[in-house]
Amino acid sequence: MPSAASSQSPPSRIRIEHPAPAVDAGRVPVKRTVGDVLQVSADVFRDGHETLRAVARYRPPGERRWREAPMRPIDAHEDGVRWAGEFPLDGPVGTWRWQVLAWVDRFGSWREELARKVAAGQEDLAGELSEGVLVLRDAAARTKGEVRRRIEAVAAALEQPGADPQVALDPVLAALLAEHPDRSEQNCGEALDVLADPVLARFGAWYELFPRSWGGLKGVTEQVPAIADLGFDVLYVPPIHPIGRKNRKGRNNSLVAGPDDPGSPYAIGAKEGGHTAVHPELGTIEDVDALVAELDRHGMKLALDFAIQCSADHPWLEEHPEWFNRRPDGTLKYAENPPKKYQDIYNVNFDCEDWRGLWQALLDVVRFWIGHGVRVFRVDNPHTKPLPFWEWLIGEVRRTDPDVIFLAEAFTRRRVMQALAKAGFQQSYTYFTWKNSRWELQEYFTELATSEEREYFRPNAFVNTPDILSEYLQVGGPPAFPVRLILAATLSPSYGVYSGFESFEHTPVRPGSEEYLDSEKYEAHDRRLDGPLLPMVRTLNRARRDNPALQHLEGLTFLETHNDALVAYAKRRGDNVVITVVNVDFTNTQEGLVDVPWELGLPPAFTVTDLLTVERFDWRIGGNYVRLSPGERAGHVLRVDTR
Repeated sequence: MPSAASSQSPPSRIRIEHPAPAVDAGRVPVKRTVGDVLQVSADVFRDGHETLRAVARYRPPGERRWREAPMRPIDAHEDGVRWAGEFPLDGPVGTWRWQVLAWVDRFGSWREELARKVAAGQEDLAGELSEGVLVLRDAAARTKGEVRRRIEAVAAALEQPGADPQVALDPVLAALLAEHPDRSEQNCGEALDVLADPVLARFGAWYELFPRSWGGLKGVTEQVPAIADLGFDVLYVPPIHPIGRKNRKGRNNSLVAGPDDPGSPYAIGAKEGGHTAVHPELGTIEDVDALVAELDRHGMKLALDFAIQCSADHPWLEEHPEWFNRRPDGTLKYAENPPKKYQDIYNVNFDCEDWRGLWQALLDVVRFWIGHGVRVFRVDNPHTKPLPFWEWLIGEVRRTDPDVIFLAEAFTRRRVMQALAKAGFQQSYTYFTWKNSRWELQEYFTELATSEEREYFRPNAFVNTPDILSEYLQVGGPPAFPVRLILAATLSPSYGVYSGFESFEHTPVRPGSEEYLDSEKYEAHDRRLDGPLLPMVRTLNRARRDNPALQHLEGLTFLETHNDALVAYAKRRGDNVVITVVNVDFTNTQEGLVDVPWELGLPPAFTVTDLLTVERFDWRIGGNYVRLSPGERAGHVLRVDTR
């Protein structure tokens, strides 16, 4: 702020502090999606007794003109210091800016003082009325036509001897002056950014498959109508690039590959090309284009795996040997994540002298696939790459293609996952896979929905992945699968299913391991879209699309069940309320009372429809009896019928 001595006018006496939402004091943009309404607030105050007015100024990307939305005091016990307002993110995808603008309401301040004196019975108000005349004359000078004539008429009336002060207290006059404010004494708060992403960044159902198990890219394209009919929004495929031959892995991660073993798709690169090439056994770049086009016709998007690693046969090893880690003896160091070892993979060296060239090459890879219609990238192990790199790469992509979505596959420390989200990732994998008890789920999702994380961290709750077959699924078998499916689909706006889940695949490679026996990472399977769990998948995805409450993380309230084996929660979005109850005990039938609190704003008695079975039940505020049996009914997904 300039000093009083160096300014032509004194510094503003209005203070605007603690604007919200803000992450890290505004250094990190908050995240929303197009169509959301952004709720904003700030402390707005001034010394003295003047009346203040405030608006939220906001500007969509690409616009120079500020729009305004009114703000109002919301904390009466603090004399209106906290102000709040809202505005719609109803424009394009991209970075929006907003700030609070406040000013002294000269007419409102004078009118409030006059009203207090009139109420106190003070009779000699000639001096006060003369002050009001000046305020009104100034206001008239800012207006034209009929408005100006009306204001001047009031000013003239107040100049008459014995003028009635009530003329100045007319609420119609106050409303008229509010529409033409005097903002000569004003102040602006700091400008903050809001990232308005596509709705898919917040809400969507993902289906993951290995194209080589479905007849290559053409075979996958043939399955798109059926996958879309199940209600999925994103088709996610692991790397589709050529696979290295040197150090190729065999079945079940064996170090020696047989002549027919296809190797791991994550060992990227061979003589056929690297990260911008398509494995010849899967198809061609034209087949990728055809797949993207077919997905577009069904309202879906292709998510491509972006794995920054290379096989020993990747062209970059010869073209840019300086990009790789080498031991003092000159040998390359393969990738490790103890106790896991990846002898067929080499990591790039982000600390190499030509790091700028490496960064640019990786950005070029992403832009190559964007050029072929890929708008979603699932990033493999981003937590092992520099955070500044992700800030730069995602920022560069947002600058030209703000609708592109990056999902961070980072099962790591909480702060690192948060840092990746702050660096720009629009979605993140979560700890959901290992949260199985009622209390674990309640604690974790309450944090995601109510802590500061909700402003920048968007969870994607995958029920399984090619790397993670959880102990819950291994031990629980088929009865455990619908439990996890219902939880993922109703707790998280975004969730994912890796093929094989719908067929109850749950055999580990060995006890204590989360790896699948005969993992698809190392061999092709003969896949078909015919698993017994698919009808429930379709039903849940339809329920998610029909109920806005299930499309948002906010509005989540966990409910008492009087039984730790039953987890219950309500989600609300406007008038849409969905209550979910799940039995997390995959072995035994469980009974309990689900307490519906008054705070949900529901009538004393109401009807609910189970979206899984279309059954209807009478519920009420207070306790509601439920009985859930593994293999028969894993849970209820109950829409409250308020009409």
